[in-house]
Amino acid sequence: MKKTFFLWVFLVVFSSTHSIAIAQEEQESAEVYLEEYTDEFQENFFEALKQKGIQNYDRAIDLLLKCKELEPNNSVVDYELGKAYLLDKKYVQAQEYAIEALLSEPTDFWYLDNLLTILEKQGSPIESVQQQIPYDNQKLKENMALSYFKKKKFEEALNVTKELKGSKLADDLILKINDSLQQDKEEVVAKTEPKDETNSNDPVSQLKSEIETLIANRDYIKLLEASKDAVDNYPLQPYFYLVYGKALNNTSNANKAIEVMESGLDYILDDAKLTNAFYEELSKAYSKLGNTQKANEYLNKINSGL
Repeated sequence: MKKTFFLWVFLVVFSSTHSIAIAQEEQESAEVYLEEYTDEFQENFFEALKQKGIQNYDRAIDLLLKCKELEPNNSVVDYELGKAYLLDKKYVQAQEYAIEALLSEPTDFWYLDNLLTILEKQGSPIESVQQQIPYDNQKLKENMALSYFKKKKFEEALNVTKELKGSKLADDLILKINDSLQQDKEEVVAKTEPKDETNSNDPVSQLKSEIETLIANRDYIKLLEASKDAVDNYPLQPYFYLVYGKALNNTSNANKAIEVMESGLDYILDDAKLTNAFYEELSKAYSKLGNTQKANEYLNKINSGL
């Protein structure tokens, strides 16, 4: 199952809110990524997303089930079925499809995060499905710790990190959690401030420099790949979520950009300038989708005094 499909499917659903010229341009961009799917599959899938967007969950589920018949091993369909059943408060079915999606791609953060949300709605611990998923997968456990941290379930996150011996991410996450629990903001800033931000031997600094060059050159195709890798390799760095969202915004996938950036906001502790940058890019994304209310909401959050 190609990840590119997951990144691009949403644009056709929302293209009707744009001008005809923009919609045609976005559709042409998507055609390359959708060639392997039949017209029937695309029609049902896009309509399902549209129905889910207007909260017609029963209709969305019916259409996704048709997609499932056409593409039985399509993990994106399983993921969307899990989300649709969750929104419809049918948690048993939601859990079934969320697990199926995760089994297809155990290292996918969003698939695991969706399953954990479904379990949370039912008041069920991860242990209730531990035997049904590849729980021993190192990346899956790292994603689980990150998801718990994002949900502000710090105790659960710390428990998972105990199972991640020798993991640099686990060590960084423990520090991040301890910082989050601090009441003194000055102490938090001191602990989370990078010690060698300008050090040329610092891989994070080098990566940021490369990304800034791509942004300056408006090379959003390369930026998309570089920022996605950065998020995967440094999932505690909110800056990489911002540039990943920017890349998605500029490659006709505003819906995915919103999902990524709203997730990245959870990792900012005390950085007003970076927060403003997130709000500005989120406003652009919602504008692309024609949601002026949310676009203005984020614009109003920007602190213009900085």
